[in-house]
Amino acid sequence: MKKRFALIDMGTNTFHLLITEVDETGQRHDFVKTKVPVRLGQGGISNGTIAPEAYERALHTLQEFRKQIDAHDVETVRAMATSMVRNASNGEAFVKDIFKQTDIQVEVIDGNKEAELIYYGVRSAGVLDEQTALIMDIGGGSVEFIICNKSEIFWKRSFEIGAQRLMDNFFKQDPISPDNVAAEKSFLREKLQPLTEAVARYKPTVLVGSSGTFDTLCDIDALRKGNTSRQLNQPAASALALDDFYRIYQSLLRNNHEQRLAMPGMLEMRVDMIVLASIAVDFALEQYGLQEIRVSAYALKEGVLQKVLEEEQA
Repeated sequence: MKKRFALIDMGTNTFHLLITEVDETGQRHDFVKTKVPVRLGQGGISNGTIAPEAYERALHTLQEFRKQIDAHDVETVRAMATSMVRNASNGEAFVKDIFKQTDIQVEVIDGNKEAELIYYGVRSAGVLDEQTALIMDIGGGSVEFIICNKSEIFWKRSFEIGAQRLMDNFFKQDPISPDNVAAEKSFLREKLQPLTEAVARYKPTVLVGSSGTFDTLCDIDALRKGNTSRQLNQPAASALALDDFYRIYQSLLRNNHEQRLAMPGMLEMRVDMIVLASIAVDFALEQYGLQEIRVSAYALKEGVLQKVLEEEQA
């Protein structure tokens, strides 16, 4: 018996829609996989409100998603809102307006739940094994860290230090100055103290990245090496060599907006935020002595799908 699902991840920077069909053996067939740079946090994240222009962009995007959902005769729709909506003073009104205009019921999830769902999504990509890993999911509003292996979660936490927030605080000139790089790292060292303690206890050896930042880093790396097929057929799991990460990272720090935009594989919606996000990746690698980077193309929405399927089988 095949069933169709629509999964919406309403991130602070990007809205994702996945429309997929799952058969009785658990095989997936994806009909729609799209991401839209809604930038829900733009103009309002620092004062805790969804700005009017972002509000309108979001509603328009969800109306378009609704059309695609209806066109594919979807049975189950699950929409998740994360950091921006859960912290916005007008978040509740926003969720009501979405339901009124699109008939989409949005679940606003807390950081703990978000981290758990990301774990299930990453695990379903086949990127985890017996080794203890540190999953890092960089959103616009928050960053989730999960220490785990393929069998269990040892520790998880969401921190409100996403790339849009970092950009508002530390992106003072372009290219970014060494002083601002140092200031961001100092800020992360302070904010991530609970993670530092957990890493000392559980000793992860692998960094697993799951977010648009890591996807883009892998796309840039692949195109630099002449591999043009990656963007067409994005694998669920990839590896990114440390040397390759640092080569790209140095270019991101050195280049200005136009130069970064000209890098093959760069997306316009990520061209500035990726600088701040990559500094956070460098911080995690350096601070926690991690020697390997793996990348999962699956995250929150795939985690929601895993949980929905489990609930239906129960």
